[in-house]
Amino acid sequence: MIDQGFSTPKTEIDDRIEKLQRRLLQEGIDGALILQNTDLFYFSGTIQQSHLYIPSRGAPLLMVRKSLQRATAESPLSTILSLNSPKQLIARIRENGLKPPTVMGMELDVLPTNLYFTYKRLFPEVDIRDISIPIRMVRTVKSAYELNLIRQAAAFSDQVAETVPNLLRTGMTEIELAGMVEAQARRLGHQGIVRMRLWGAEMFYGHLMSGPTAAVPSYLASPTGGASVSAAVAQGPSFRKIRRNEPILFDYVFAWNGYISDHTRIYSIGRPPQRLVEAHAHMLDLQEQIKSMATPGTVAGDLYTAAIEIAARKGVGENFMGAGADRIRFIGHGVGLELDEFPFLADGQRTELKENMVIALEPKLIFPGKGVVGIENTHVVTPNGLEQLTHAEQQIVSV
Repeated sequence: MIDQGFSTPKTEIDDRIEKLQRRLLQEGIDGALILQNTDLFYFSGTIQQSHLYIPSRGAPLLMVRKSLQRATAESPLSTILSLNSPKQLIARIRENGLKPPTVMGMELDVLPTNLYFTYKRLFPEVDIRDISIPIRMVRTVKSAYELNLIRQAAAFSDQVAETVPNLLRTGMTEIELAGMVEAQARRLGHQGIVRMRLWGAEMFYGHLMSGPTAAVPSYLASPTGGASVSAAVAQGPSFRKIRRNEPILFDYVFAWNGYISDHTRIYSIGRPPQRLVEAHAHMLDLQEQIKSMATPGTVAGDLYTAAIEIAARKGVGENFMGAGADRIRFIGHGVGLELDEFPFLADGQRTELKENMVIALEPKLIFPGKGVVGIENTHVVTPNGLEQLTHAEQQIVSV
């Protein structure tokens, strides 16, 4: 028997569906067929193997392949029924008093091509359009319920960060320290999965690297990479032993009840070189300047431009957010149920900030052969700028 109750309040789900339905009407789309786990959870409260059909008008329909029992226990939606095969979709829509769509939205940013062709065959007369942008825009502004969960995740992030100095010792490997830190995160309730939307993007708990290996680039859309334990992973901690007087990068995600807090802190056994200490201070100052600028109505890309200018004035522009061809062109990203949500504080992005968007701001400096310094905190957009949610010590912590 499943007794955990609804995972998300009904009022929350109803509000999300209503916002998406307004966008469907604006786009001239009759209904959205949602398949991706994160979107399923957001709009239904469950990630059981399902098809969620949201008409532009009327009640949504959750059709479940596996597990119907669990979906019924987890989701507050009023119409939840079994679906043995996608071939039954049109019949199920009709049976529940809904008109099959002429124009239907799907998450074409994440839907595999073979599945797309499958649904084209199942809906031969239907114009299938991409609904990913409207879905992601609905998800950008967080409700009070969501903000509460993100605040809880941020508090757990701080607790994990505060354990690092107690675990550090010279000669331990990066991967050994990572395992100890991750065990603490699990004890606190970390869900163990960090979801990302970008195709091919993967993340475990985060990046924990020391000295020169922290500056090793990777394929990931991140300023840091890491030597890792294998070319099959190509990011994160390695078997390198941690040494004295070098920066130790701790860039970790805490995922709590689906919602994410992302933050970075720098540690050291002893004191890093003065140049890196000063560079870290530059990033703390840059963070504060961007926080005050990031008010509702500000264009996301303008914050990136401002950060580039600040870094250049401080004399660290060549190392800001990467080095050489491996530099990335953003300084922050939205977080929520996924690590790479809208908005992106990136070159050319025209999205305007809105109150209660949640942003991980991460100004960092990469020094090849030496290490990484910088900061990252999760923030919520307020009328006065960014409210910081993660509060562990931001200066380099030396032990």
